[in-house]
Amino acid sequence: MKDAYSLIVEAIDGGVYAPGDRLVESELAERFGVSRTPVREALQRLETQSMVKRDGRSLIVSTLDHNQLSELYTVRAELEALAARLAARHATPEELRVLQSMIDADMRMLGDAEALARSNRRFHHQIHLASHNRYLVQQLDIVHRNMALMARTSLAVEGRGEAALSEHQTIVDALNSGNAVAAEAALRSHISKAFETRLREDARRER
Repeated sequence: MKDAYSLIVEAIDGGVYAPGDRLVESELAERFGVSRTPVREALQRLETQSMVKRDGRSLIVSTLDHNQLSELYTVRAELEALAARLAARHATPEELRVLQSMIDADMRMLGDAEALARSNRRFHHQIHLASHNRYLVQQLDIVHRNMALMARTSLAVEGRGEAALSEHQTIVDALNSGNAVAAEAALRSHISKAFETRLREDARRER
């Protein structure tokens, strides 16, 4: 059975609790069928990780300002590029086939941004695992938990889903060729384009 911390993180990641939503200890305990003590401990842990923050006497799901978003994407690009470089060297044929099958399946999800976003997270996690570096995987897990603090997926932007899958294919092609330099470059380009899409959308919403 998953612990309270994992359950709360998954609820934030799945959009059950969006940035700015209040997290009430008693309500969380009832929702997840656990006592209040592990929920309290989980919230304290999430607060130290800046995934939740104080708002008066309440705890709310954190939101990312422009600088935090930029910092997060910078770290993500560096770590994911390293994962791609290592995966080009260490991924097994089975792992590479799984990555290709994920892209093929995702082509059928175009038009469903939320489903595509969930699958996108699984795709990137598979690359992390293919790096065969447990410490890197741990750090990327932290980064991707914080990605859940973005209220909207950039894949909802018209045309971004198709473009993202094309970029995924370029990454997998580089991994299949064992070209670490090309895999790293493809991953960096992919993250850069996702960040640019998000910035454009945020600017458009603020006009």
